[in-house]
Amino acid sequence: MKNIFHLFLFGFLISCNSSHKTTNKKAVTVNPTIYASTITEEDLKENLYIYASDEYEGRETGMAGQKKAVAFLKNAYSNMEVPAAKTDGNYFQKVPLEYSKLPDGYITINGKQFNIGSDFLSYTSANINFKEVIYAGYGIEEENYSDYKNIDIKGKIILIKSGEPVNNDGNYTLSGTKEKSIWSNMSESIGKRTNLAIKKGAKAVLFYDTLNFSRLQSRFNFMKNNQSNKMILQNDAVNNFSNIFINTSVVKALLPNIATENKAKVISTPISLNIKNSSADINSENVIAVIKGTTKPDEYIVISSHLDHIGINKYGEINNGADDDGSGTVALLEIAEAFKKASKEGKGPKRSIVFLHVTGEEKGLLGSKYYTDFEPIFPLSKTVANLNIDMIGRIDPNRKGNRNYIYLIGSDKLSTELHEISEQVNKEYANIELDYTYNRKNDPNRFYYRSDHYNFAKHNIPVIFYFNGTHADYHKPSDTPDKINYDLLENRTRLIFYTAWQLANQKKRIVADKAL
Repeated sequence: MKNIFHLFLFGFLISCNSSHKTTNKKAVTVNPTIYASTITEEDLKENLYIYASDEYEGRETGMAGQKKAVAFLKNAYSNMEVPAAKTDGNYFQKVPLEYSKLPDGYITINGKQFNIGSDFLSYTSANINFKEVIYAGYGIEEENYSDYKNIDIKGKIILIKSGEPVNNDGNYTLSGTKEKSIWSNMSESIGKRTNLAIKKGAKAVLFYDTLNFSRLQSRFNFMKNNQSNKMILQNDAVNNFSNIFINTSVVKALLPNIATENKAKVISTPISLNIKNSSADINSENVIAVIKGTTKPDEYIVISSHLDHIGINKYGEINNGADDDGSGTVALLEIAEAFKKASKEGKGPKRSIVFLHVTGEEKGLLGSKYYTDFEPIFPLSKTVANLNIDMIGRIDPNRKGNRNYIYLIGSDKLSTELHEISEQVNKEYANIELDYTYNRKNDPNRFYYRSDHYNFAKHNIPVIFYFNGTHADYHKPSDTPDKINYDLLENRTRLIFYTAWQLANQKKRIVADKAL
């Protein structure tokens, strides 16, 4: 039945899509290849040799080189006569950031002291006492399952463990099968658990994860030994919430049988958090321009790339970031130029095109998070799709086959229609091999969660992440503009332009039929 239903559904979608495409073709009367031809290897190369030069000092977020980068972008849009997105004419969206030093301190449980770095890990300060701890099992809540049922955690500290519930038959409770849910994926589930606990009013979480504590500890101690700071968004609720990762010694002092105990309960054990750190403000900004739509100006296609990189290493070597993400940055400029040319000739897009260069991607997707979660210049409800460009100038050395390829991630996650449009546009105009290797649900690299599109996807906005894969020069001083494959960069940039053109000009906006 399942296969038959899927075949029926596939046939139905294809038939609908066929008429849909016919309608769209009638609506789109302009040949976009005229404007795509303005996207050239020469222009991409000229801009990238400037943007990824030593003068820009690796574009470290908030540093002098990053200021030169945003000035370059502002001047580029001004010269192209592409207006600023903000109504006051300012291309810059200030992103309030701060450097937070790794904290020092300890936890006291029943008079016994546990030390940060060895017994527990935390990136935020906390100075508070609790008379009890609320155990909330896995800290999960779904439509038909909740660890928070019949417990009040407002203003409390809670204890949760990793993983998800399993039935007596060995199947996972949430799926009813042997298949794990996203709650078992560390990179996503920590955020989901934290946001859920914040929403329910908790003050702090003690998170017990035996599989990943040592990995988190290694990263924490590395940062401590190298005097690294953690960059965060100011006024983010997550920063005022204590997310504490604990090891076995701490959990034994609270709930020794946690492995087999799944029911929520009150643990009548007092606990004190004595964790202190210091911070300093950082000035940084997103750069945002827009070409207003002709007939549907209040619907938006957002094309994004990150403007920052990782700066200068401890040896004084500049990380130029030509591929990461100089390639995406200059691609976005070329796409803007193509749309502007069409607009000047009276063939502008029906929907508005937003050109979003975000800061702080390398620090945790901070610029895009600020745009989506704090100050969306244009309403998210009116945002049709996000096309995110992050590293499209090189070749993955581990990939076999046609060099004229691009990895696509996320195109089918939220919208069947977006994926079909992407495929059709490529077939009609670009003929690039679309590789979905990193789009797999269980991809261990978790690239779907590692670039700026994810902050749109979590708001149920359909996304496509364009990516060439990593290489030996990733996050190294050797990521320089002379190693870029400019013919591929041209092809990939044109593909993204064609996809944006279709999304902007078709009669109806795409539907997020797989919204979370």
